[in-house]
Amino acid sequence: MVIQILLIVAVIGLLLSFLRHHGKSRTAASVKIGFALFMVFGVLAVLVPSATSALANFVGVGRGTDLLLYGTVVAFGFATINTYLRFKELEHRYAKLVRAMAIQSVERPEDRPAA
Repeated sequence: MVIQILLIVAVIGLLLSFLRHHGKSRTAASVKIGFALFMVFGVLAVLVPSATSALANFVGVGRGTDLLLYGTVVAFGFATINTYLRFKELEHRYAKLVRAMAIQSVERPEDRPAA
């Protein structure tokens, strides 16, 4: 019983942290909804473990723990790809900014003082 309370508090904390910190950025609504649904599924799996086993049997997986593992692997893959794409976007933005700054800082021959 204590572990259920701890896990539910941890899931709610993750959800609140995600929604609070990503509310100001350009995070797509579908990503927020997907994360919220994943967290709700996590809470339900903690509260009613037999439902996870029933869902696993329904989709053709042997045990509920296996289904949770597969879902975690997919979620981790999504998070990894999402992070990679964000870093690539930031890298592209920084490159454009550095190019613009370099172009602005170039001295033109007519701007040099006469020697």
